[in-house]
Amino acid sequence: MLSSLATKVALKKVGLSKDSFNLPWSDSSSSSKPAARNSSPGAGGGKLTTFDSSAAGKDGGDKSTSWPAWMTVKNLPLTVQPWLTPVPPPIPVAASPPRVGEPAPLDRDRELTLGGGRKVLVVFLRCVGCAFAQKIFTKLRMIATRYPNDITCIAVSHSSAAATQKWIDLLGGAWNVQVVIDEDRAVYAAWGLGVGSVWYVLNPTSTVAGFKEKGWLGSSVAGSLQRSGVLKPGSGTATTGTRSRNISTGNGAGVVGSDVVAEEGPTTVMGNKWQESGAWAVDGKGKVVWGGKAARADDVMDLEAGVRALGYLS
Repeated sequence: MLSSLATKVALKKVGLSKDSFNLPWSDSSSSSKPAARNSSPGAGGGKLTTFDSSAAGKDGGDKSTSWPAWMTVKNLPLTVQPWLTPVPPPIPVAASPPRVGEPAPLDRDRELTLGGGRKVLVVFLRCVGCAFAQKIFTKLRMIATRYPNDITCIAVSHSSAAATQKWIDLLGGAWNVQVVIDEDRAVYAAWGLGVGSVWYVLNPTSTVAGFKEKGWLGSSVAGSLQRSGVLKPGSGTATTGTRSRNISTGNGAGVVGSDVVAEEGPTTVMGNKWQESGAWAVDGKGKVVWGGKAARADDVMDLEAGVRALGYLS
């Protein structure tokens, strides 16, 4: 499977190994393949979908359309899991992202509370290991260094605390950027950021841009987690959508947070490729003065425009 040279090169460009999709049933000798369930296309078409493992190995379960009893989503390689459709966030995704002039949204658990005199530049990352997330994070980090006493720079990650910390370490540290871990994506949902369509992620512009980028660190992060024993797929130590409360990492303090044992379904250890991203500037009164949802997966938004909207010359 996936043996052609062109395919191997393509996989390497997006941070996957040639064996990532060599699943047990990919052998030509296999007598059957599990059928996808609950496929729900996005606005621009269908996405990769998860499988129903609840019936596998149970009496009366439709085994022809479910995972084998010995196979769970957790057994898939970490580099594959970000491509699976994530479970819905615990709250409905807001009908639209906040617009200029509107108050900054309040999420369910008040994890991201803005205003109170602070001028804030907040970036919602796509997922760790993503080259586009890397580009916007490094831009945010430079702004945080230029305006340490004037602008509070916050990055929101829905990847696990361990994966986010490793990714930041590979990038040279968070510096003055504060990092919020939002594994269940409740904060994303409050800001109107849901699951993108196939067109949002795999449109020609994003695809070409992805092949040109060299900053894909997904394999490095996944390999580090597995080697360190933080995560061993199928062992019960994987993390899944949960809230790691009040994460703050300015001045190299590191990402802090607790992980929980994964249940069935895709984990949020590495985040998800389908998650929409965005960036906003919020003034001291908690009002949005710039920003919005990223137009595409490769859209690295102009944070300098946010700095100007907050009243500073970039």
